Amino acid sequence: MTSGLQAFSDRACEPPVRGFLHTPNQANGNGLVLTHGAGANSHARLLIAMAETFARAGFSVLRCDLPFRQRRPFGPPNPGSAPEDRAGLKNAVAALRGVVAGPMFLGGHSYGGRQSTMLCAEEPDLVSGLLLLSYPLHPPRKPEQLRTQHFPKLRTPALFVHGTRDPFGSIEEMESALSLISAQHMLLPVEGAGHDLGFKGKTGENGLPALVVETFVDFYSRLA
Repeated sequence: MTSGLQAFSDRACEPPVRGFLHTPNQANGNGLVLTHGAGANSHARLLIAMAETFARAGFSVLRCDLPFRQRRPFGPPNPGSAPEDRAGLKNAVAALRGVVAGPMFLGGHSYGGRQSTMLCAEEPDLVSGLLLLSYPLHPPRKPEQLRTQHFPKLRTPALFVHGTRDPFGSIEEMESALSLISAQHMLLPVEGAGHDLGFKGKTGENGLPALVVETFVDFYSRLA
């Protein structure tokens, strides 16, 4: 069980931070900012399950809405909103640093993960590591439109979690793309999973979060 879940808001910064803070019973001093994809929000089942499992492992987790989602409850981000969304992630990291004193990590699902990598390519010392759930390597059926231009600049260690049936990129395409990253990185394939990593809809159990946390802790402990 996690020791606490509370709504979290910091409107002293621009763009503001809004989301939910998961606090562990036995904190390990680590913090994780976790955000959503283009069609979702911080209430996504995948994010909730990941946040709860990381909190049980001792992490303080801020599960937050990106600025575009704070402005409107539905629909994808506008093409020009990405810089503001990255600014929102940076503010979320700063807000969580007010809660935990140890290593800080950043990540998200799909669009949220992509913006996290772009932010860290711009600011390599922002966090200790990244967690990328279903990185959207290219639009479905458009493999020539790769979203890897910033990968050579990425100096932050990263764990990528990717389904073997993800239309946004195959495992083989991901492996090729990740060779552009000079920082330490790891790809965790999820057999049979699509872009939602098995969390589509509202029913069913999924043991993926526990595997992700175990792999995450092992990966980053070896880099310490």
